[in-house]
Amino acid sequence: MTKLIVITGVSRGLGLAMTEKFIELGHTVLGCARSSEAVEKLKQKYRAPHHFTCLDVASDEQVKAWATEILAKQQLPDLLINNAAITNYSAPLWNISNEEFSEVIDVNIKGTANVIRHFVPAMIARKSGIIVNFSSGWGRSTSPEVAPYCASKWAIEGLTRSLAQELPRGMAAIPLNPGIIHTDMLEISFGEHAASYTPVKAWVQKAVPFLLKLKPSDNGMPMTVPG
Repeated sequence: MTKLIVITGVSRGLGLAMTEKFIELGHTVLGCARSSEAVEKLKQKYRAPHHFTCLDVASDEQVKAWATEILAKQQLPDLLINNAAITNYSAPLWNISNEEFSEVIDVNIKGTANVIRHFVPAMIARKSGIIVNFSSGWGRSTSPEVAPYCASKWAIEGLTRSLAQELPRGMAAIPLNPGIIHTDMLEISFGEHAASYTPVKAWVQKAVPFLLKLKPSDNGMPMTVPG
């Protein structure tokens, strides 16, 4: 059955890989990203019914306008994926500026909450839909020099499990650890060692079928993409 999938952070990395794979499998993707150049490329490559919008998930007003436009067309997501995230440049917590710390929190936590705030009420009214909030291994463990990122992903774990308790039967909210994948973002934390981890192309072959099989009975369960 074809699904309508809403994904944040589709410009690169996991978001772009998921977008391309979902479309390849015949599903409809409505996505967003901050990069206007990347959004334009996606628009040129994938025409209607797919649609891509340039916005910053950290802006509640921008997310509200995006959701309003989508829902006005009676396009309710079957699968809502909060993937957009950034990390801090590796440093001890006391050396990370207020601005950098705030940006991580604003995108990773507030951005996820903004998307939930403006899409989920319509999904609740229909009493169906799966919400997947991307967490991390660093949402369940810690390492030095990534304190802001760890804090944001631990928050996603708690936020998602709390949300799961608020949803009606027939829906699910799931915190998902994608695993350690070689992306541009991983290079910020791991440098040249990032290349020794799972390539995105290999990851997406397992991740997308896994995401498509998530069901209401998975509600509130912390999950990890199979390695």
